[in-house]
Amino acid sequence: YMGVFNLCNLLTVSVQYYMSSVSSSMALKKHQQKAEMILQSHNIPFEAIDISLIDGAKEKMRELSGNPTAVPPQFFNGDTYCGDFTALEEANEESAAAVRTFLKL
Repeated sequence: YMGVFNLCNLLTVSVQYYMSSVSSSMALKKHQQKAEMILQSHNIPFEAIDISLIDGAKEKMRELSGNPTAVPPQFFNGDTYCGDFTALEEANEESAAAVRTFLKL
């Protein structure tokens, strides 16, 4: 049973959230905290990908987003780009359904 549960659990995490644990920017830290709060408040499981710790993660984030200067937080569903913090925040202000639509869920 446990193996099936774990497999099902892994399959439900499609949202990837690129973030950085190392930043001198207070705005970036606040955006990341608010983004996590939004995802958690909507019970959306997500995988946090720390670009400051994972080799190549910043480059992948920028490549997948199509923006060579993108900074975290950025949101993806698999390899599909959803948007940045501003877009997530706007969806959250609209409705729970808008957040799920933004994240392509």
